Amino acid sequence: MIKKILKGLGRLAALSVILTLLYLVNLFFMKPYSIDHYLGKELVFGLMDSPEAMTYIGVFDRFNWLTKHNSKLSIPQEDDIEKDIVDLEKSIKTLYKYDDSKLSDNQRITKKIAIFDLENSLKELKEFPYLDYPLNQIGGIHLNTVEFMSGMHPIRNKSEANDYIKRVNLIKEVYEGVLKDLEKQAINEIYPPEFVYGHVIKQLNEFINYSYDDHPLYSQFMMKVDKLELSEEDIENLDQEIKKAIDESVTPGFKLLLGFMKKTQKNANKNHGIWSQPGGDEYYKLRIRTYTTTDFSPEEIHQMGLSEVERISNRMREILTSLGYDTAKSVGEIMNDLNENPDFLYADTPDRKEIVVNDYMKMVDEAIEVMTDYFHTMPKSEVIVKAVPEYSEQTAAGGYYQAPALDGSRPGVFYANLYDIKQTPTYSMRTLAYHEATPGHHHQIAHSLENDSLTMYRRFGYRTSAFSEGWALYSEQLALEAGLAENPYDELGILQSEIFRAVRLVVDTGMHYKRWTREEAMEYMKSNTGMSDTEVRVEIERYIVWPGQALSYKVGMIKMLELRKRAMDKLGDKFNIKDFHSAVLDHGNPPLFIVEELVDEMIEEALN
Repeated sequence: MIKKILKGLGRLAALSVILTLLYLVNLFFMKPYSIDHYLGKELVFGLMDSPEAMTYIGVFDRFNWLTKHNSKLSIPQEDDIEKDIVDLEKSIKTLYKYDDSKLSDNQRITKKIAIFDLENSLKELKEFPYLDYPLNQIGGIHLNTVEFMSGMHPIRNKSEANDYIKRVNLIKEVYEGVLKDLEKQAINEIYPPEFVYGHVIKQLNEFINYSYDDHPLYSQFMMKVDKLELSEEDIENLDQEIKKAIDESVTPGFKLLLGFMKKTQKNANKNHGIWSQPGGDEYYKLRIRTYTTTDFSPEEIHQMGLSEVERISNRMREILTSLGYDTAKSVGEIMNDLNENPDFLYADTPDRKEIVVNDYMKMVDEAIEVMTDYFHTMPKSEVIVKAVPEYSEQTAAGGYYQAPALDGSRPGVFYANLYDIKQTPTYSMRTLAYHEATPGHHHQIAHSLENDSLTMYRRFGYRTSAFSEGWALYSEQLALEAGLAENPYDELGILQSEIFRAVRLVVDTGMHYKRWTREEAMEYMKSNTGMSDTEVRVEIERYIVWPGQALSYKVGMIKMLELRKRAMDKLGDKFNIKDFHSAVLDHGNPPLFIVEELVDEMIEEALN
């Protein structure tokens, strides 16, 4: 069988297949001899259960003829939660069997990370299986499916184009599975707030009523197909097939979701915080533990936020005073005036988005050059800048990052939201570029993906926004320290970004713990940051449907700065910023309590 498969392949391709098959045989069928082997095996099994994950990673695409993953989607099943609980309990039991005295230092760290992660996941599934919002305005299944197909599915040849159509034909089946979960939520009387219904119903109606040319699943597909060297007959056939798939699968699927939203809209939650849902208070504590990787209480984080808002506001006032602004106004009022000042805004011309993207790219390139002095190695993967797709820009965040493919076939992407010109005042652009690209998300994520010394689990098996978002926010300050924001207005942009994250600590706990309304949270954010009304609304509504995630940024940054100061105080002249960054970045994406152990270890080694 294998000989038949390999027949006709080039020597290098055949060797690659043989090595991969041998590795998988060893991974799947040999008795686990180490915790790394066990977690690696579990990770591969998990990947094979998720065709989307296999596409996302990229390296599996060369074996798509064998795996067929690029023509599949994950279809929700009735017993998914029960199966996941059984699997998690089994994995946790296995991990505890590994004797710490027989593990290496790195393996002991791996064990701590895996148990921390799996126990949190198990608690959520057992106690709060339906306390999320599968349909929401920023990360709902209806948006995620379209974004995955438009942005992640490769179309490099006719076969991959056909796989795209096969996937699109499965979308209705995916949504039928989601609908069953939504109905279970309804049985448990869990409904999102009214504003979520408004946004999602509008989005679904737009998808349903799109013309083909406006539909992202059609327009993005045909744009890529037109770049292939195909015959006119092939292109016409693909054109007809994707239209048929949209008519028979996508649109009916969207109508199913729309029907549920309309039917249940009368039951919309009158409150905004997760406290108002069944078990919401305990669920929020678990979200804090999961996202911040700490045991801080909601009250502790709320007070931390208030303190940081005051500190950062004072520094911003110093700069604004030096620039001659009216000291009788609050910092937020002055920053809001700056947002409205045409001197800091792009002209709303037809080519505005292209101009802004090019300007962002120049900032990223400059940062890459400067940052070589702060790290032992720089990522090999390229990073590019794109505008957020029009179909999601009205509700998407100001910017976000998409990781590169592991095999280098797809670069990292910094997506900038250019929907509202007031979202892109020039003084705030540098900090967003540093956060999303270099030295922020792209540097950290690509560095981990390219780190061959990491085990499979440490490279792909665990993610925490306390680390990744904490690092990205730390990176903004690092860029300032490196001289990349010498203009005082650029420093104001960085401080505005930091106070924005500090405000998050206040408003997230305010809504989900102290029972603030959406409007109270919006007013607090507006008055303290000077962000535009559009930005404030989008952000506050994001925190409502994603409880706790917004806390991770500032909590992570505070920990990293605390650890850097500890290293500088203890090492004095021996302190090396490159060594500190390696201690933080060379170990994947660990919880903050692991980062602290690693930095303390670096300090001890430098002293001895």
